[in-house]
Amino acid sequence: MAEPGHRTRFFDHRLPPLYAGRHTITVDHTVTGDSRVGRDLLPQHLNQVFEVRQPRLQLLPEDVAACYPLPGGQGEYGQLLPHITLTRAAFPWLYMLGGAAEGAPWLALLVFRAGELPEDLHAVGEVRVSTAAELAAGQAGPGRPPVFDPPLYEDEREMTVTSVLVPGPLFTEICPTTYELGMLAHIREGGPPDASRVVGTDPPPDEDDLKAVLVSSRFPGTNGMQVAHLVSLDGFENYLDNKTPPPSEGLRLVSLHSWAFTSLDDGKIGFGEIAKQLAADPEPLLRHRSLPDSSDVPLALNMLRQGGTVLPQNLESGEATVGFYRGPFTSAPTHRRPQGRGFRLESAGEGLVYVEELGLYDTGHAVAFSLGRGLALADSEFRSALLAFRKAARQAARRLLAFPELNALAEQDAAAVAGTRVAQRAFDRLLGENGPLARTLARPGSDLKAAGRRPAPRTASPPQLSSTRLRSAVADTSTRAVLAAAVQSHLEPVRTWLTRLTKLEMMPFGHLVPYEEFLPQESLKFFHVDTGWIHAAVDGALSVGVGHALDADLNDLAREMRGIPQAASGVMIRSELVAHWPHTRFTAFSKDKVIRPLRQQILGEDLLILLYPNVVDRFALAEPAQGLHFGLNDDTTELRSLVDPVGQALGDFPASGGYCQFLRPGGRDVLDIKNRLAPALAAAHGVRELSSAQFALQMVRAPLLQEFRPRQAHSGGSAEPTEGTL
Repeated sequence: MAEPGHRTRFFDHRLPPLYAGRHTITVDHTVTGDSRVGRDLLPQHLNQVFEVRQPRLQLLPEDVAACYPLPGGQGEYGQLLPHITLTRAAFPWLYMLGGAAEGAPWLALLVFRAGELPEDLHAVGEVRVSTAAELAAGQAGPGRPPVFDPPLYEDEREMTVTSVLVPGPLFTEICPTTYELGMLAHIREGGPPDASRVVGTDPPPDEDDLKAVLVSSRFPGTNGMQVAHLVSLDGFENYLDNKTPPPSEGLRLVSLHSWAFTSLDDGKIGFGEIAKQLAADPEPLLRHRSLPDSSDVPLALNMLRQGGTVLPQNLESGEATVGFYRGPFTSAPTHRRPQGRGFRLESAGEGLVYVEELGLYDTGHAVAFSLGRGLALADSEFRSALLAFRKAARQAARRLLAFPELNALAEQDAAAVAGTRVAQRAFDRLLGENGPLARTLARPGSDLKAAGRRPAPRTASPPQLSSTRLRSAVADTSTRAVLAAAVQSHLEPVRTWLTRLTKLEMMPFGHLVPYEEFLPQESLKFFHVDTGWIHAAVDGALSVGVGHALDADLNDLAREMRGIPQAASGVMIRSELVAHWPHTRFTAFSKDKVIRPLRQQILGEDLLILLYPNVVDRFALAEPAQGLHFGLNDDTTELRSLVDPVGQALGDFPASGGYCQFLRPGGRDVLDIKNRLAPALAAAHGVRELSSAQFALQMVRAPLLQEFRPRQAHSGGSAEPTEGTL
């Protein structure tokens, strides 16, 4: 849909040159040669003990780059694997767990539900706060504390630490194995796209953009509070991999970071199912669903099929009857109304169209005229701006007729037409170097005396500025351009208001969609926009305050909104997607080119309207991409290529059976990565095993994408949906 603007790469780990802890350097030597050299010159064995220290009890706020689900967030997280992103890329591998394979981090992200933690039954994030010395001595609360190796340093003893009590059986059921710890941790890099990348040559990692990511192996519950803890497993190696059952009093784990969120299950289907339902609508056009779609239907049914309805109508004679009404949205293209001088409605009655075959009126444009007039009358600022514009335009038109030379100056100096520099220019000409005053002063005095007093020349009186002359001048195209430039400051607020009107921003929804059956719940409808209906509304707005024909002609200056795109088509969506996924991305195409909406607005809680300057022939909606997450799409993941092009989608995994086949027994919704999931993924790719970076690539939860391709581009038929992931 869109060109990529970002690169994401996964790396397995970042192993330190030396793990944190106590290290010993041993030097052995032998002495040969001259027997006179004393054997006590140097000891035969030299041991040097030193320590590498790294933080192990606290995380600073700046160490945490992001958490997902968001702290305090609410949503349907039942198919997501929570994760935490750390700014220090090497942090999860600073310590070597005793007996663990190289590359296994000393941290784990554990997710708990309400009722599971004895000290946090509501899963709101309650922890026990103590000093490190109290924790090591077993004074921080019940539960076996960690055995620190090396023991606490003096400057660590008074450090404030937070801990959480985890029952032994629960720890065994949800804690990853040492193998799984390595698979659930990786390094992520996000950088610029590799536009010039050559296959087989990868750019070096961007050190400033490397971050460590730890993923939970447990899915949150489908309903209720959840709390995630980033815990230290240092000192609890004996309880990993079922080596030793945890003690009956439970384990007191150091919690380096924690956050709570709410997982909802309101009984409603998810994003993917809703999008598929929208695409399955047999009638994607905005019209009555039960009407036939045929070219030989009677005229009345054809008018209704295009998006209209029949409503009561009171004629000017007082007679009560019915009339046909259709708003600006129609299921078929409409004939464009001619534009320009003379093609305007002066009253609502001129907008009525009598359909002789049916014996009723088509009231659409008449209603639009009345609606535009009513909206203008209700807006005092627009009324004042409209009257001020006409007054300035009348004055400028009179001045153009009185001073024809201003036509040549208007393009360079619109203020001259407005009347602010006419006298100044005449005075400048009098005083100029070649002006009358300069020529007179250059003549000898005798010539001036002999010349005497000249009689004033007889000039014909200027013609009267009649209404007919003014209207003829305004009708001239070049004169209208001069007028528009002269009254630009007065014209701008009028055009701004009319632009909002052409985007239908102020229209009551009942005038846009007169019948709710056209837009049922959980529906997506395409439509054309009747520009004639919109122009009728503009005519109605400009009719306010018109006192004579000249005012109506001057309205053409405001009506000529060059450079302002007019809506040609649109999409309306009435769905839970609008209410519950407010950041859904909508993309429209016209001849394979992305077109930007002229208007995108949510009406009410679950109704979205989008207007476009071109006819939409392909439309797509994508699940909000709030970041790179891990989990499932409808109980499957996307199998992605491990070789170039890395990450290319290969299809859904698993092909059948769902992800329940990869869970540990016990009903805790914990992935059995070591024995079930990792071997199955490796077999699907035809390799012996996956690395942690390759495993992360398989577990990425891509946003869902649903495309709509109308088979006959709004002229009938149904939408042809396609689905996929971004």
